[in-house]
This record gives sequence, C-alpha cells and structure tokens, in this order.
Amino acid sequence: AVVSTQSTGTWQMYKGIGEALNTAADDASVRVAVLTGTGKWYCAGNDLSNFTKDMPAGGPTEMADNGRDTLDVFCAAMINFPKPLIAAVNGPAIGIPVTTLGLCDLVYCTDSAHFRTPFVSLGQSPEGCSSYIFPRTFGFAKANEMLLAERQISAEEACTGGLVTRIFPEDTFREEVDKVVSHMAKLPPQSMIISKGLIRQEVKEKLLEVNTRECITLRDRWLSDECMTAIMNFLNRKKK
Repeated sequence: AVVSTQSTGTWQMYKGIGEALNTAADDASVRVAVLTGTGKWYCAGNDLSNFTKDMPAGGPTEMADNGRDTLDVFCAAMINFPKPLIAAVNGPAIGIPVTTLGLCDLVYCTDSAHFRTPFVSLGQSPEGCSSYIFPRTFGFAKANEMLLAERQISAEEACTGGLVTRIFPEDTFREEVDKVVSHMAKLPPQSMIISKGLIRQEVKEKLLEVNTRECITLRDRWLSDECMTAIMNFLNRKKK
C-alpha cells in the first residue's frame, strides 16, 4: 500500500493517512505500507492556514481541540501499525513529516532531501514523538539543535544520525525503494508482523503516551498569544 502526502499537511490529509493505515492493518493483502510525496517535496509541514480558514462554530478552542485529536489519532495509527511502515522521502521535509520519520520502520531518502523542524519560531512544540525519539536517535545535543535551534540537517546527517536508513540518488530513488518494498512484500507476513512486534514491544506504549502528551501540549500552544501572533506574522509575510 502506498500513501502519498501533499506538499503541505492539512487536517484532512492527516485523517486520510490515519484511516488508510488502519484499513491496511486489517487487510491481509497488504504486506508493506509506504509513505511518500507526490512532487519535489516529501511534505513541507502543516498548512498554517489550518489555523485561520474554516473556523468551527466553537472558535479557536474547538479548532485546537479538533487539531489535537486529529494529530493524536494520526500518530497513533503510525505507532500501532503492525506491518512494516516505510517512508520514501522523495525530497525536503519540514515539521511533522520529519518528526514522524521516527515512527517508521525504514526511512529512505533522496540525496537532495533535507530536514527542518521550525516549531519554536512558530510558537509551537515538538510532535510525532520527536521529544522522545530524537534525543534517543541523535543524542540530546544534536536533537536540541534541531528541535530548539531549528537547524536544518542534510540527508547525510540524517543518515549518520540514525533517522534515515539509506540515501539513494534522486534519479534512481523510486527504483531502489521499489526493490526493497518488493523484497519485503514476498517475505512471510506473519513472521514480519511478529518480528516487528518484538522490536517495538518495549517502546510502543511509551510512544502512545508521549504522543498524547505532545498533542495536549500543542493544543495549549495553539491557543497561546505567542503562537497565534507567530502564525499570523508568518502568513502575512507569505502574502507580501
């Protein structure tokens, strides 16, 4: 099963991916799931107009509650997915498409990919379990440079740090990923599910707990004056 991201993440996209993964989890014909982008970008992060357009009747509070629930369910679908989950990062990624890479089992990226998590400048906080996974992947010093100082890292740094499995040249990227997916799809499916379950057993409940905590924190940040001001300033800059 291949699930494609959009250039920027909308609430509907997150709901769609979560539903697709939950459906694939129960579909015996699906052996492997792949997340990938459709254009030059893997995904450029949240569409910040999520916070200004189609405001529900309950105003910002209802919007923040809905956003919290959507992200919680989306990330939980990734954490609970019992089969191999592969990220095929076909280009640059910003924000939640970066943080959720730690929830995937294998991550392949092009040599042109780069990764950035600009949460603080937008008055927000980490999500996708990155507050737990990134320090344990990169070490606290490197994780803090990404999550707090917002430093952009290259494909090579992401691979050396352990977030990315392997880097493929852009012109052969799809072909190389397809080889991996085809190989894994031919392997005994129950053995794959059991093996992944053992690998994830010690951290699965912890990740679900971290995910819920991060989503609750984000909900509060979205309602803060600091976050609202930062988002409006960003959107105003884009209009110029």
